Amino acid sequence: MTTAALLFTKTALLAVVDPGTGIQPPGTQGIVTAMGYVSWVVCALCVTGVLLVAGRMALHHRQGIGGEHMSGLAWVLAACILVAAGSGVVGALI
Repeated sequence: MTTAALLFTKTALLAVVDPGTGIQPPGTQGIVTAMGYVSWVVCALCVTGVLLVAGRMALHHRQGIGGEHMSGLAWVLAACILVAAGSGVVGALI
């Protein structure tokens, strides 16, 4: 892709995500608070998942078993990427 095409794609995506300068509707503060709590819990679960896979990798290495942990690591890292992308989209909309 050319630089002009990339710049056009970037500006088109930013224009779609921009919610404007409106105000938050009344009565939605509880939803925003709950979304904040959920995002912190999910991020903590992602970190815990990476640590659990790392511990399993260490145990399997000590026992001479190897290879099975890579799929677990891939799933956990995919979940982390989804959480990061989702939090970026929600952060842009709020």
